[in-house]
Amino acid sequence: MGIFSSIWNKITNHKPAAAPAPAPTAAPAGAAPTAAPASLPPVDVEAVLSGLAASKGGGGNWRTSIVDLLKLLDLDSSLSARKELAEELNVHAGEHGSAEQNIALSKAVWRKLAENGGQVPASLRD
Repeated sequence: MGIFSSIWNKITNHKPAAAPAPAPTAAPAGAAPTAAPASLPPVDVEAVLSGLAASKGGGGNWRTSIVDLLKLLDLDSSLSARKELAEELNVHAGEHGSAEQNIALSKAVWRKLAENGGQVPASLRD
């Protein structure tokens, strides 16, 4: 599993549980099957992370710092982990570990979260 998958899994595992679905009722004989349930709503990534940060006493500057975001999610934020994430997301801005690359990496993570069904404010993706 890649680092981005770990990020996505940590966020979706902190997602508030949905209300239980009503118990299914038996359809009368000969009735047409009902349509499949609608897809799940997108995950509000900022709300999940804000809640997680509040529960941990702040969470640093996770909105703009890839290191703080990884730490908030209890993931490896080392240079080697960020190099791996940069390769995974095809981010080649600046030298590894530079502010330029870390900013580009943070934006790439936000964009990828949005592409995967996360509800991410435009201000974090751009």
